[in-house]
Amino acid sequence: MVTVRKNSFKITIFLLSLAALIFSGCSSSTASKSALTGGLITPTNGKLEIPVAGISDGKAHHFQVKSEDGSMVTFFVLKSADGVLRAAIDACDVCYRSGLGYYQEGDKMVCKNCGQKFASNKINVIKGGCNPAPLNRVVDGDTLVIQMRDINMNSWYMKYRQS
Repeated sequence: MVTVRKNSFKITIFLLSLAALIFSGCSSSTASKSALTGGLITPTNGKLEIPVAGISDGKAHHFQVKSEDGSMVTFFVLKSADGVLRAAIDACDVCYRSGLGYYQEGDKMVCKNCGQKFASNKINVIKGGCNPAPLNRVVDGDTLVIQMRDINMNSWYMKYRQS
């Protein structure tokens, strides 16, 4: 029974991600800079599980999840040019008060507040300043796994985010 629920969850997340990709491809460039492309995600057993197939296209996929303190935490996942799946909170130590986050421009993530650009292969490598706040993640077979404890530890970045 648990395996059926787990597989159903993975299929649902994949289909939602696919629908979001199709929708974001049809929207204008301005709208796509602020779209929640990955959608709302629900943790299972204290972790987030995202099918790798839905996030391996080199595009940033923004997700939201409700943290332990009730904050809606936005984060993004992307496969960088060097082939590594990366994840970060959609905020940084400097500009988080703006509540604006990042959008993708080619192989870079761009801060919507200050305009600084960050190479995708430096996400999860360089920390602090205006760099996207890194999230620990693990690839387990065909699934990217992020622990909710990491989301919860970073929920403070969302204090100023507008819904």
